[in-house]
Amino acid sequence: MKEKVRFLGLDVHADTIAVAVAEPNGEVRSLGTIPNRPESIRKLVKKLGAVEHLRACYEAGPTGYVVYWQLSELGVQCEVVAPTLVPVKAGDRVKTDRRDAEKLARSHRSGDLTAVWVPDAGSEALRDLVRAREAAKQDQLRARHRLSKFLLRTGQRPGPGVKAWTQGYLVWVRRLCYAQAAQTATLLDYLHEVEHMGERVGRLEQAITEAVKLASPQMQAVVRDLQALRGIAEISAVTIASELGRISRFQSARQLMGYSGTVPGEDSSGKRMRRGPITKTGNAHLRRIVVEAAWSYRLRPAVGPGLRKRQQEVPQEIKEIAWKAQVRLSKRYARLAAAGKDKRKIVTAVGRELLGFIWAIGIKAEASGPRAA
Repeated sequence: MKEKVRFLGLDVHADTIAVAVAEPNGEVRSLGTIPNRPESIRKLVKKLGAVEHLRACYEAGPTGYVVYWQLSELGVQCEVVAPTLVPVKAGDRVKTDRRDAEKLARSHRSGDLTAVWVPDAGSEALRDLVRAREAAKQDQLRARHRLSKFLLRTGQRPGPGVKAWTQGYLVWVRRLCYAQAAQTATLLDYLHEVEHMGERVGRLEQAITEAVKLASPQMQAVVRDLQALRGIAEISAVTIASELGRISRFQSARQLMGYSGTVPGEDSSGKRMRRGPITKTGNAHLRRIVVEAAWSYRLRPAVGPGLRKRQQEVPQEIKEIAWKAQVRLSKRYARLAAAGKDKRKIVTAVGRELLGFIWAIGIKAEASGPRAA
């Protein structure tokens, strides 16, 4: 049967799909371009013969996994491949949709492509919601910057003891008056945007809490157990779980570190060994949340009221892993700081090791199955 398998290369765009096929006899040919519509994909698969003899692939991109799900429903084995890991010939300066599709078909047949993990519909929906909240937080930060810089330009300063963006700070802002009507209108607009962004973030965080209740038991267990780690509360735990999906798909903690892009780059040849900054060739959302959590390990190991509350429903073995993480990572931060390393580099290194503890907890959480709330 292996000799009869035909490999499809799909160059997927918003409206069109360029199709090429690598035949069993070695021939690679273009099948033209079809509309990116379910009925067109169905007709293509029907024309190509038995689905058990078809293997399709396309590059991950802005079109998501819709084509993957459509082909899977039709019984075609499909892979979504990492665009940055598709082989490229040196000196090849001609790029078209047809040539891209043929290259995918040829590389898929030779086994030179690296497939990415495709989430199910529920995991994809939760990840979209988490990323919407992340975008809202970025918009909130921009809105706050606009307001604070306007107040700075106009010479407005809060009273002593008033911290920025507290309720007292916002009350002070609402009471401000300007002699110029134009400045008053500007202040009201900036203030309205800040309040609107705060409400938006609150709605999305509430939606995330409700979505987790409807998630799979394994996902709920991972979210619950990850919160035993210092610096990882509910939103951070949901972000990590939604970005990683099934943590057991990573065979080792080192593989997870590579997926996050927090490992150092290397350019070595012969006796020369050169290591550079982190590769950043991984999941940027995961990398951001882990590095943020790593800042908490600059402090001495301790279990505060918030962390103690999050650990109430967590098994003892998970608590032990979390405490081991605190002891090890805080010592590592102190050791690197004493050596005079840059704080940002130290936190990145700590975040990379934190991923190892996240992997260990995730593996145990998924293996333990659902637990009573």
